[in-house]
Amino acid sequence: MLEKEADRLDSLLDYAREQAELQTRDYGLRINRTAYSFVVFDVLANQWRLADEDDALRERKIPPGILPEVVVEGRAIVLDTKKKKIEDFAPQIMIFANGDLSSFEIDFEREGGGRARIYSDEQTNIRLLQPGETEQRDAPAAAARKS
Repeated sequence: MLEKEADRLDSLLDYAREQAELQTRDYGLRINRTAYSFVVFDVLANQWRLADEDDALRERKIPPGILPEVVVEGRAIVLDTKKKKIEDFAPQIMIFANGDLSSFEIDFEREGGGRARIYSDEQTNIRLLQPGETEQRDAPAAAARKS
């Protein structure tokens, strides 16, 4: 289940990045302890909103027993379990229209052991490490997890 969830989020991040470039729109990822969803910046309304026109980017529940940890731009993000009000859809992780990304690391840890990591490297490539795999380089956000 851990591997499947990490694969799904990795694929969805790639897809959202592709959509951002094709549509020249900024996208983002919002994540809390129980779910994650993609948002898009609506230039006419000048605000973030759910990317609800694309079913592939709908909200996904994180399976019970998997605990997410998120680091963005070198800072650990405190994840809550509540949904934010409709006017607060600002993403934690940015996917810009030119294909660039925020520096991020998302760890999915299975209760009882096992960790999968999705992160952006120095060239803003999205990397996936399944349980048991090791990094070839330090992820830019790795230092924040150790502090």
